[in-house]
Amino acid sequence: MRPWIATALLAGWFTATLPAQEISALPPPVPEVLRSIRAADTGRLAVSEEDGRFLRVLVATRGATSVLEIGAANGYSGIWLGLGARETGGRVVAIEYDPGRATEAAANIRRAGLTDVVRIVQGDAFAEIPRLAGMFDFVFLDAWKPDYKKFFDLVYPRLAPGGVFVAHNVVNKKNEMEPFLRTILTHPALFTTIVSPSHEGMSISYKTR
Repeated sequence: MRPWIATALLAGWFTATLPAQEISALPPPVPEVLRSIRAADTGRLAVSEEDGRFLRVLVATRGATSVLEIGAANGYSGIWLGLGARETGGRVVAIEYDPGRATEAAANIRRAGLTDVVRIVQGDAFAEIPRLAGMFDFVFLDAWKPDYKKFFDLVYPRLAPGGVFVAHNVVNKKNEMEPFLRTILTHPALFTTIVSPSHEGMSISYKTR
């Protein structure tokens, strides 16, 4: 196992088992922004705090500099991704289909002081991703579950060797994404594991070549 993957998995385990106050503090005003997003998230669109912290660790330990998020929702996960990317000198592009949620996400990113790291793009990800330049070394997918396989097929050629593809809800909504799960678990150029910092589950796929 690659050292950074082992480090990230251990960090995710500690995140899921230790009380939040025992984890290193976040820079202001991020904690308050995160709390306000969570309080307003009646539709439960945001990832759990445990999953968010795990994403931050994955981005930072991978040294990812070109991060793509598919399904930004209200910006909660984008903040965690941005905190990781700030450590690497990287950038995050987060795409959200719903105009209202995209506006809210951009406002939350601004309140968290991460506009220099995270850019919110409103639009259909299937149309917006081909317009983005370059390769990605980290992709986080948390969009419409039956479309996971289509998103993977679109992004995989743009994932750099050594890049990481992370998908959310692969435990609690696995029945909605069976073609995607079959693909990542049997793909000859991927190492894949499934972890559960929270009950929702995330797949982590490492592109070997």
